[in-house]
Amino acid sequence: MSLPITSSIELPILQELVVVGGSDYLRFLYQRLIAYFPQLSEREIFEIKNESNPKWRSAVQKAGKILDENGCISRRQGLWTITNKGIEAVKAETLEFTPTKLEEKQISHSDIQKMLTEIGFALGYYAETEFEFYDVVWRENEKTQRLSHVFEVQSKGNIDSAFAKLKRAYEAQRSKPYLIISSERDLNRAGKSLSREFQDLASEVRILTFVQIETVHRNLQNIAEIIREFLLK
Repeated sequence: MSLPITSSIELPILQELVVVGGSDYLRFLYQRLIAYFPQLSEREIFEIKNESNPKWRSAVQKAGKILDENGCISRRQGLWTITNKGIEAVKAETLEFTPTKLEEKQISHSDIQKMLTEIGFALGYYAETEFEFYDVVWRENEKTQRLSHVFEVQSKGNIDSAFAKLKRAYEAQRSKPYLIISSERDLNRAGKSLSREFQDLASEVRILTFVQIETVHRNLQNIAEIIREFLLK
């Protein structure tokens, strides 16, 4: 399978830099960008991870050069840093978002994160928000390193970026991936991504809406203490 064209690598570079806090070294980006291109063959992935695919390195470097020339990133001794212009380019991906009734109810991204955390605790998991670059994670307990469940909360923005992070979590630890969307209207967008770029994730990822999470949270709070009794080891 052929490698992605240079122009298709530019936005993932910006998205990945946002995910890691603004800056990352090029030597790490080579591998981190793999998750954005599920069309890569196993052989190509193996070569990229073993630093034996010069065409991939050249394509990423060329995309970075273009982003640098356009003022979206700055490159210094192998460290790539996103600029304000680059951040705005990523934010521009949110323009297709359509406000829904849920926004009228003022259920925010952070509200859903809090609900997912409380649901996790009620079900006996150790839950945490903003863990590494994931919105919410559940673990069997505080000491274990394995992420049992990984949640990406998508109220707006690029669904492909959320799927890329969920794909990474699933491939790394077979974590259970969940995409939480603001409205059922976004199901079409998610469905297109799964059928197009993320076919191998389609059978694993679970997609729930803000309304469903709110409903579970509201009802679970009334029986949380009883449930914990059943979960005692």
